[in-house]
Amino acid sequence: MKLGPARIAWLQISHQKLRLLAAVLGVAFAVVLIFVQLGFRQALYDSSVRWHTALGYDLAVISPKTTYLVNPPGFPRNRLYQALGFAGVESVTPVYIGIAEWRNPVDPLQTRNIYVMGFDPMNSGFALAGDSSQVSQLRLPDRVLFDRLSRSEFGPIADMVDGGSAVITEINGRDVSVAGLYELGTSFGIDGSIVTSDLNFRRIFSDRSASRIELGLVTLDPGADAFAVRDSIVAGIPGDVVVLTRDEFIRHEVDYWSNNTPIGYVFGLGVAMGLAVGLIVVYQILFSDVQDHLREYATMKAMGYSHFFLSRLVLAEAVILAVLGYIPGYFASLLVYSQARDATNLPVLMTPERGAMVLALTIAMCAVSALLAMRKLRSADPAEVF
Repeated sequence: MKLGPARIAWLQISHQKLRLLAAVLGVAFAVVLIFVQLGFRQALYDSSVRWHTALGYDLAVISPKTTYLVNPPGFPRNRLYQALGFAGVESVTPVYIGIAEWRNPVDPLQTRNIYVMGFDPMNSGFALAGDSSQVSQLRLPDRVLFDRLSRSEFGPIADMVDGGSAVITEINGRDVSVAGLYELGTSFGIDGSIVTSDLNFRRIFSDRSASRIELGLVTLDPGADAFAVRDSIVAGIPGDVVVLTRDEFIRHEVDYWSNNTPIGYVFGLGVAMGLAVGLIVVYQILFSDVQDHLREYATMKAMGYSHFFLSRLVLAEAVILAVLGYIPGYFASLLVYSQARDATNLPVLMTPERGAMVLALTIAMCAVSALLAMRKLRSADPAEVF
């Protein structure tokens, strides 16, 4: 019975168990490295737009100097109110953004910078801030809502609130009370956050002017065309602000982290290094395998097997190694993702699309290694070997 290249390939690579184990571990290591780099890069992008996706709006108004939302420059608030005069605009929400010093209520000696966002509780722009009764608490002086997914260094705030304990601490040296919780999460630039009313925001930042905001949220009438309204606003107000649709606002943030910081490059380099490691490991294994079985290949050529058949055999070995290495690498990556998610509160998640992409990259990596190793097949000449 004539065996196919896949069957011969399996018999060949499984004959030497230690070599097979080394190849599988090498591929698995490369797979984990690629998964980790891609996972953290996507977590960077996803976490950087948490606010962009959680807020309720159709158009966003920002300063032309805004690069990312962690600490954006301000612009005149009246620019946002001017947008109310355009057809299709239902309401606007001025948003104040700042970085304040938070004192841990359990360990008062420990302070940490916290992200603060202020708005008028009467406006509807903050879908993330919970039910209306919780938001109404912000109308009282020195009340804030705390993100329960903030890092633990800010104190066990969520546990204290859930347990019914009063949480009073200092922000920028001013006593405030935590009136409730919301869920958003951290990012590479934000370890924790609070939201409060515009009046309380100006109490926390006593030197800030009410007429200057960092973000404007625009809600459109039902059925209004976002692009048409955006264009009319841009044409009708001075050019000291930028008006973006929801998708454009999200893309603006992702583009900053991807193109204007070294982080995107570093993660991309990590993926390339993973591929390089796997390629070298698989090439060494396949080259050694071809070298060790050179006489057998020459015999097969003498029996009538073509060079193309032998090339398919080496390629089949590469694909088998790719699949065998991918499986443990995938499950090891799930464990790494889980540990990273618990340690950082970042959205490091496995997706079917990423799993399929890394499998394709792994197979391609091993296939390239096979193509390089195939050059040794030319030495399998029956006339020279025997």
